[in-house]
Amino acid sequence: MSMTPPDRRSRKRLATRQGISDVATRLFWERGFDKVTIDEIAAAADVGRMTVFNHFPRKEDLFFDREDEGRETLREALRQRDPAISPVETLRLLAHQLVAQQSPYLSFSPAGQSFIDTIMGSEALKARARAIRDELAQVVAVGLSECVGRDAGDADAHLAADLLLATWTVAFIQAHRAFRLRQDARKAKATFLAIVDQGHVGLEAAMAGTPYV
Repeated sequence: MSMTPPDRRSRKRLATRQGISDVATRLFWERGFDKVTIDEIAAAADVGRMTVFNHFPRKEDLFFDREDEGRETLREALRQRDPAISPVETLRLLAHQLVAQQSPYLSFSPAGQSFIDTIMGSEALKARARAIRDELAQVVAVGLSECVGRDAGDADAHLAADLLLATWTVAFIQAHRAFRLRQDARKAKATFLAIVDQGHVGLEAAMAGTPYV
């Protein structure tokens, strides 16, 4: 994810994509997602309308521009897991690792609050956020099943994935609420991890007797 593209053309393409994303994010935060048009984003980024769509097929993709990175983070955690650690425990540890590394996915800050506020102000973004959550659950289900050599459609894997995403979603929302109340990133992170840990106790109980715990 952080590797520098090997050739000049790839680096230029990546820089153009990032520039468009940065401009779009600023406009969304200033005016709200629904009030900003693709043409306005293109003009502010000094690129053509089709250039925007070449990098971001949907307007929502301009806002959720780290979606692919998030999916790959989950996949890699399961692919690279220590065989002595269960798949479910690997994902609990991942949550702690992301917090410790100050991952942008878990930014409890004024900027992170603006991100949440922008989502809450747009039905389109709320719908896309729900869809992303479902897509991540599918990624986790497939990754879990691969860990133990089961079919990708394994019911236990899908149950575990749905329970995990539900836990992380509640933890994420409550952590942002904690930050809004106290403006304390440390306490917000503690709230997130406490709920993740609590949810994983239930997840492990639900998955008892399966190879996922």
